[in-house]
Amino acid sequence: MAASLDPTKAYPLPKFHFQVSWGEGTMSFTEVSGLDFETEVIEYRAGDAPTYNKTKQPGLNKYSNVTMKKGIFLGDYDFYNKWLKTFYFQEQNTQYRTTVVIQLLNELHTPVITWNLYKAWPTKITSTDLKADANEVAIETMEWVHEGLSIVEA
Repeated sequence: MAASLDPTKAYPLPKFHFQVSWGEGTMSFTEVSGLDFETEVIEYRAGDAPTYNKTKQPGLNKYSNVTMKKGIFLGDYDFYNKWLKTFYFQEQNTQYRTTVVIQLLNELHTPVITWNLYKAWPTKITSTDLKADANEVAIETMEWVHEGLSIVEA
């Protein structure tokens, strides 16, 4: 007898409704990419092994940088005034790492999947490029490094 499908889980989740927060604030982004990791492979063969092949064992985890993009809005300078000062212009011995929380939301605006980036800090901030012949939205980019990733289903 076939298992019946839960109608609320019958379709893949849309990826366009999400929010990003860290520290005390939340920001809207148009794109978040790089939510991945890989485990390095350690190859080993003992000198007295009876077989002529290496064994493969899991090694250290390696986390990709996470890139976030957002549109530039008139009067919206929290990106620079608050967050940039927090991470780049801090005093000596100030805590500059934080946990970044990325939540995929459903149609009721409640989280269904949460990605947590641990000990994260922005390593690169890129302002928009300017082109006189372009018909595009001004986008700024922030790249985060981190030391751990967890994925939690709500």
